[in-house]
Amino acid sequence: MKYLLTLLLSLVSILNANNFDVTIYKQFNSALFGITQDYDREITAVGFSKNFQTSSKKTSTYTNPFEYLEGISSTKGIHMHLIKVDNSANITLNKMINISKCSKAISVIKTPSNGYFVGGYTLDGLLVIVKLDAKARILFTKIFGTKNQNTMNSLVKLRDGGVLSVGASKTTRSSSGNIFESGLGLNDIYLTRFSKNGQILWSKKFGGENDDEGIDAIEARDGSIIVLTRTSYNDNQDMKIMRITQNGNKIWEKHYKTKDIVTAHKIIQLRDGSFLLSLSQRARLQKEYMRLIKFDLHKNTINDKVLNTTYSSALKDIKEYSNSNIIGVGYVKDDYNTDGLVVILNSKLEMLYQKHYGDENYDEFNAVTILHNSQSAIAGIKTDIDSQESNMWITKVDINANMVDVKYQKPKLLDAISRKKIYRQLNNIFENEIITKKIQIKDNLDIEFIGKDLLYNAGTYNLNDKQKKFLTKFSKKLIPLLKHYKNTIKTLEINGHTSSEWGDKKFKESYINNAELSMKRAFQIIKYIFNQQDIKTQTMLSKILKGSGYSYSKKTLTNDVEDKERSRKISFSLK
Repeated sequence: MKYLLTLLLSLVSILNANNFDVTIYKQFNSALFGITQDYDREITAVGFSKNFQTSSKKTSTYTNPFEYLEGISSTKGIHMHLIKVDNSANITLNKMINISKCSKAISVIKTPSNGYFVGGYTLDGLLVIVKLDAKARILFTKIFGTKNQNTMNSLVKLRDGGVLSVGASKTTRSSSGNIFESGLGLNDIYLTRFSKNGQILWSKKFGGENDDEGIDAIEARDGSIIVLTRTSYNDNQDMKIMRITQNGNKIWEKHYKTKDIVTAHKIIQLRDGSFLLSLSQRARLQKEYMRLIKFDLHKNTINDKVLNTTYSSALKDIKEYSNSNIIGVGYVKDDYNTDGLVVILNSKLEMLYQKHYGDENYDEFNAVTILHNSQSAIAGIKTDIDSQESNMWITKVDINANMVDVKYQKPKLLDAISRKKIYRQLNNIFENEIITKKIQIKDNLDIEFIGKDLLYNAGTYNLNDKQKKFLTKFSKKLIPLLKHYKNTIKTLEINGHTSSEWGDKKFKESYINNAELSMKRAFQIIKYIFNQQDIKTQTMLSKILKGSGYSYSKKTLTNDVEDKERSRKISFSLK
């Protein structure tokens, strides 16, 4: 017999809309830098996540940190990460891309077969391009670059199905050195063109005696390529644009000089054939402001617009709508806080809308893609108020820069496919807790606390400090998953359990006393988790929370004998 504990809550609030706002939590810092829409209308974003050995097992001694990172399992270290999200904000694919070196992804490009080109760089200074199929399985990996330190800032889609890697190579040229081996300066623009099959067609460096870096590029309608670069010299930092042929030969270059510090972010081609640059600019010790430059194929400036805002701000990515309006995403920050920034501009680069998104911590948008329905999907970084670790962030906004609602889907039962998918995600989210034997997760989506410091003493139900600390971390990982699957998971059942003893009481009284105790344990867990949430999360939990007391009907056995200590536990069930 099972005793049901009814949770009665009074909520004085109007329920907010269910915004399309997805945060993907990992154990260590993570972030998203590129985003695209798939042909099935889902969204895919790429970035990096971290996965390190958390046990204290003794390992070999390394003198080279990169040798250590290669020496551990390919699943450990910093890796490219791919996230796919459906229209109901459910994560349908959550995959770390395992290659031989620790790496970060900065761009994602769709292929005609619904797969992806993903570009990035390794921590020891090599460049990486990975081609994936529609399920993010690796088709081929290309690791390339000079013998010196290299970085990739953008991976650009070309009309022949290939891609262009845009970045820099940290080199110092000697007077007698080959420029294509030693480079042209302290830091040179480094471009590499690939065919759709991953063959390097050419690889070239550009720059002078100053510090130069390739930031982004776009293919013009005539097949030439416009490259956005930055150059640093003395105390100046300027922006340059360069036009090259499809074979990488320079046609012209234009240097935008200013006394201010200019940071180049993005270049796109507009529907009228012109080009638009997104820059941020600031005078020394002054706030940063947005600057947009529109120019034609022959480097003639059409419009040069400064967008002043109250606080420092920058647009890290821009895209053009079919009506010639522009959406830009980036960040806005004051002395205490940084938020994700969305602006909508008209064809004259006049600001129509400006919206800030985020909490009282560091939040930032890095990339945007315009969807088939004129909404826009945005990828970036989100940091919780009480955390120092960044998380992957995906959201959607409409043409007025307002966050959109999650597309409604008729509730459905938790079928076998969904259960398997959630089971895999639970094991991924709670990998560290499983390894350290704090919890165990069963394929029926039961989560049982097994750590000795998480069990109860006989007769107790109030939470101790260790239990509270663990529940705080546990709920921060579990609740985002509940939100992602709010149309699938109908119940979060929190179950209290006891051992069978109760002093010298007889069977009937012992069972009833333990039943009451187990319900009190469940209620204390519910109350603690519930009280930690904001009103929106409390509203969501109030619809699915269920507390149950099992008495000692599900006691833990060891060799068919009751393990009384391990029987005094708490478990969670997702249904």
